Amino acid sequence: MKITFTCNGVSRTVEAGAEVRALDLLREELNLTGTKEGCGKGECGACTILLDGRPVCSCLLPAPKLSGCEVLTVEGLKGPDGSLHPVQQAFLDTGAVQCGFCTPGMILSTKALLDVNPSPEVSEIETALSGNICRCTGYKKIIEAVQLAAERMRAVK
Repeated sequence: MKITFTCNGVSRTVEAGAEVRALDLLREELNLTGTKEGCGKGECGACTILLDGRPVCSCLLPAPKLSGCEVLTVEGLKGPDGSLHPVQQAFLDTGAVQCGFCTPGMILSTKALLDVNPSPEVSEIETALSGNICRCTGYKKIIEAVQLAAERMRAVK
């Protein structure tokens, strides 16, 4: 079946059956490999994308469900000049990345949080990132990255 949706600001029409996962469509058809497969069960958050602004696990999402939606992957965060999004830059600046496998999902979950709550408390950050698992960092630097990104994004507004 034909699926038409917007991905990272670009209208896309692709063919995909009901058995195709959004994760596979993004990685294999659109070559957007920032979205990772971790557990394949919706438990780790490595495959997180934003669907109409909300974080979802693309490993559980049938590709046809993308039809008519706005999809944002980590590749879509960069500025028109190729600069990093403030969330991406904050993760780098605080050392909140180690192996990097979970980072795209963490960054998208952070963006979704900051889009609706520009001044989150630590408990709100923890809740927003609860669907994302990191085995390397211990989360302290990730929380610092979210706080730094929030501060920088508020300063720009």
